[in-house]
Amino acid sequence: MRPWPSLLVLLAAGALSCGIDAAPGRSPASGPGWKALEPGLELGVFPMPKKSEVGGSQLTVLRIDPARWELELVGRSAGHGAKGATAREWCRARGLVAGINAGMFATDYVTHVGHLRSRDRVLSAHRNAYRSVAAFHPRRDELPRFRIFDLDAPGARWDSITDGYRSAAQNLRLIRRPGVDVWDPKVTDAWSEAALAEDSEGRILFLFCRSPYTMHEFNHQILTLGIGIVAAQHLEGGPEAQIYVRAGGEEVERFGSFETSFQENDSGSHSWPIPNVLGIRRREAP
Repeated sequence: MRPWPSLLVLLAAGALSCGIDAAPGRSPASGPGWKALEPGLELGVFPMPKKSEVGGSQLTVLRIDPARWELELVGRSAGHGAKGATAREWCRARGLVAGINAGMFATDYVTHVGHLRSRDRVLSAHRNAYRSVAAFHPRRDELPRFRIFDLDAPGARWDSITDGYRSAAQNLRLIRRPGVDVWDPKVTDAWSEAALAEDSEGRILFLFCRSPYTMHEFNHQILTLGIGIVAAQHLEGGPEAQIYVRAGGEEVERFGSFETSFQENDSGSHSWPIPNVLGIRRREAP
């Protein structure tokens, strides 16, 4: 989903609306729907409470313990290749166990549309109106290894985030703390969705749903699943949305299809190349 000007206006309207409260629910250590792949890495497939008119209406979730797994940004913005690749191809090439879209990108097919930095290397200096920042690679041991910040929260400042964390990805906000849908219900465009979330235990969630929903509907569905989501940001929509996992003897690749006013069908049969990926690799033993 490239951010054409008209689409940016539409998305910004949804992201900046005041929102509706919804209970985030508990985040179980394990339970129905979850399969342990490796220590600190679980895969879940959940039926969405409300069925979409298109596709199977399932949410794929990779739940990641940041104490055992480390986030990495790879792709063209980081100088890792002259052309795009699918999430699967990026993961195989860069030694990642799993990957998802890093976020929307500019028409140069390289540049992240918000601020993006990886281990103090600025990959995109631009800071736009998007109010969600995922931060990782903390500079101090007392900080959480992963945190999604709301830029309009009391006391939240860019400088405090970058002073505390070496890596950050700014993206459109879907859910603000402590589990509040902020998408305008009047925005009726729908698409396949790839999203990044944080749960009530501070774990990282990679979310993917091929069946299209408006983002207001998507937020409501995932908040009622009981997987403990407290904050979430939009990464990509439509045929470019994708997730890849290869761990514990499992290999899973999911990719999107439907996007209002672009590809209004479920015919997508392969992953599209994307310029940047947010992935994970195992932490080295201390």
